[in-house]
Amino acid sequence: GAGADNDLYINQAVVFIEDAIQYRSINHRVDSKSLWLYRWYYSRTCQWILSLTITVILALAFIEEPSSLTVTSDVRYRLPAWNPPCGLTESIELLCFLVFVVDVSVKSYLIGWKEFWKNKWLMAYILTLIVSLTDWIVSLSFFCKESVRIRRILRPFFLLQNSSMMKKTLKSINSTLPEMASVVLLLAVHLSLFTMFAMLLFARTKDNQQDKEWVVYFRNLPDSLTSLLVLLTTANNPDVMVPAYSKNRAYSIFFILFTVLGNLFLMNLLTAIIYNQFRGYLLKSVQSSLFRRRLGIRAAFEVLSSLKETPASAQQSCVSVGALLQVLQKVEMDSRCKQAILRSLKMCSCDQLSAAQFQKLFEELDKDAIKQHPSSPEYQSYFMQKMQFAFGHPYFVYLGNVVALANIISICVVLVVDADKQPSERDDFFLGAINCFFILYYLLEMLLKILAMGLKRYLSYPSNRFDGLLTVILLILEIATFAVYGFPHPGWRPEFMGLLSLWDMVRLVNMLIVFRFLRIIPNMKFMALVVTTLLDLVKNLRAFAGILVVVFYAFAITGIMLFKGAVVPLGNTRYSNFLQGAQKNSKAEFTGGCTPFSIKKVVVLYFKEKNVVSWCSARFQAEVIYCLLYVLSVHLICRWAKIYFVAWWLISSVIWVNLFVALLLENFIHKWDRRCQRESLSDIEYQRTVELMFRDVLEEPTEEELMEKLHQHPHLLLCR
Repeated sequence: GAGADNDLYINQAVVFIEDAIQYRSINHRVDSKSLWLYRWYYSRTCQWILSLTITVILALAFIEEPSSLTVTSDVRYRLPAWNPPCGLTESIELLCFLVFVVDVSVKSYLIGWKEFWKNKWLMAYILTLIVSLTDWIVSLSFFCKESVRIRRILRPFFLLQNSSMMKKTLKSINSTLPEMASVVLLLAVHLSLFTMFAMLLFARTKDNQQDKEWVVYFRNLPDSLTSLLVLLTTANNPDVMVPAYSKNRAYSIFFILFTVLGNLFLMNLLTAIIYNQFRGYLLKSVQSSLFRRRLGIRAAFEVLSSLKETPASAQQSCVSVGALLQVLQKVEMDSRCKQAILRSLKMCSCDQLSAAQFQKLFEELDKDAIKQHPSSPEYQSYFMQKMQFAFGHPYFVYLGNVVALANIISICVVLVVDADKQPSERDDFFLGAINCFFILYYLLEMLLKILAMGLKRYLSYPSNRFDGLLTVILLILEIATFAVYGFPHPGWRPEFMGLLSLWDMVRLVNMLIVFRFLRIIPNMKFMALVVTTLLDLVKNLRAFAGILVVVFYAFAITGIMLFKGAVVPLGNTRYSNFLQGAQKNSKAEFTGGCTPFSIKKVVVLYFKEKNVVSWCSARFQAEVIYCLLYVLSVHLICRWAKIYFVAWWLISSVIWVNLFVALLLENFIHKWDRRCQRESLSDIEYQRTVELMFRDVLEEPTEEELMEKLHQHPHLLLCR
């Protein structure tokens, strides 16, 4: 009946508006059951479960063999790590896979069969699950003893496919690769030419004493290329040029030319190209997000205009205010936006809304989030008014900053004076006394600010919350110190008592005091601009951090599989005992383990002591042969390891760092250009998202484009 149709249209409008809020695609099923399933899938509970599942499956790598559950990473001191029994992590993994199977099944059903074949991400999702489950079965069949686990490398894909912004970012990076490839190719040519020059310039001569540059850095083509590639990262500068420079100062010209052309020109040119191209592609991505939002709002208008209560005599499509109010009651959206839309509806005198009016109402979604601070209390007493004026004045804040600076200086003086003293010679009286004085001042300052501003207004400022929290922690620590060790007095050096010694307590208090000095940042406009830029990047550019996690995770797992057992630690008992015994019996100077740098000494020692009865055993010969084979394998692995680390350097340092610099510049320039248009941050705080960062340069889609896209909807039939 008409009532059922109206309920369906209302629910469709609710879902379309929620899609618009989250920049989601509206190309999904729109029948009653599918809409219920759709809202359930995108509910906070389901999304939280999915996020938790992704976190758990990524965290499994920390407890799987080789386990990272050790306090120290030093092989000489760490205890054997706990490795879970076979089947424990596999059971957790299977539960995660079942959640992912449900996830991909719901997604595939909601978008429909035709849209499924167009969605490459969903197809890759299913393929990843099939490969992972197959590898899981193989792992169990080998009783968890297999050395290669393909599914571990595929785990970051689950994080990647769950974020639409990460997908857009990855697509933008992929589109930027051709331009980056041209500069990377130029870098390769630069490296190749200078490698050939270096091999000719530092060729082997008759004088072995003058061939240090050739022996260490330019012995052959792979070593020469590696040396210059490392020099491009400045990791071996100036070590790589010291032997040649010691021989002749003129050789420095070669290294200066290489560094200037490579680092100052080509690397910065790469940054400029990435900034220009990636910003353009990211802008296109954000433009498509804006189109999705406008399309979702227009779709909601179209289904609401199909309600039976809409007047048939209307010359153009319109939506009743009452229908929109029903929709707003069901929509999950930010309370600020909802209240702003309701206020606009109350101010509107008409009962029907046109498409333009309907769209304009939801432009509140595009506006900056403005946080108004509560007003200060109004005191009737003249004395209290004067107190409020005095302690609410900016000069009182400046006084607090001066006191905080004096506290930092006093701590520095004490640390410099006591730097070379033994703990038994140190007198903590002065440091304890000044800490007590300054903490009492911080407490008094906090109370006076609350008196002047009121508790709500005081807590509405992040700097005050930061300041007040540290003050309370400092006060608690100071009270605990006095309760355990008494009040400061000359010769205040009590023995260790409780969980922490006195010196540990004092150090903890001083570290918090130093940390508290960051309160000056909001009072320095340029520094505040820089800090807010960084905070915006942390809050809004989570997609880039997510892709960085994907890259780190994939390379870490690949490195574990490639180099597992390739290098025996120097603290290994077997080789250290063997080498110590050899050194003791030969009375030779011998250090190091079984590495390419010490194998020559092992061989020389072997032939030198060959006739000695105690070392002429088959066991010693077997150990030397094993050591030779080990060094040979390490040498071969090191050759192939160069490809792994060069790929890591290109992706993480060259490409990703430049992408981050480009986005940092864009965000900073945007804030710098708008700093004169904004009111003081003391009264109003503006919160911006990635989409709002480009809002001024985005183009609004036309009505023809929106209607054409709506008519292409695979599951929605419009009346016009």
